[in-house]
Amino acid sequence: MLLTEGQASDYRGTALLLTALPPAKDLIADKGHDGNGFRNALAERGIADIPSSFSRRIAIRHEPLPCRQRHKIEIMFGRPKDWRRIHTRYDRRAHAFFSAICIAATVIFWLKQ
Repeated sequence: MLLTEGQASDYRGTALLLTALPPAKDLIADKGHDGNGFRNALAERGIADIPSSFSRRIAIRHEPLPCRQRHKIEIMFGRPKDWRRIHTRYDRRAHAFFSAICIAATVIFWLKQ
C-alpha cells in the first residue's frame, strides 16, 4: 500500500503505482488521471480507455461502459470514509492510519455478511 499526503493529486499516486499494475487492457480511472505522460506510460503497457478531461481541446475516445461501472469502486472507497477517524485522519503515523482502515474494512465486511 502507498500513502501520499492529503494534498497530493490522484495522478501522482497512480504514477507511483504504475510499475506494480498487473497486465491488463483497460484501466478504470476518472478524468483526474488524464495526463499526456500518464497516457503514454499506459499506452506502452497496452492499456487504454481513460476518459479525457474537459480541458482537452480534442477529446480522446474511450469505451463508455467501464466508466459507467466506476461508481462501484467509488462506493467501495467511500464507505470507510463514513468513519470519522478515517475521514478526518486523526492519526499522525501511517501505520496507525492503516490500522484504522483495516479495522473499518473488517467491520464493514462483517456487517455485509
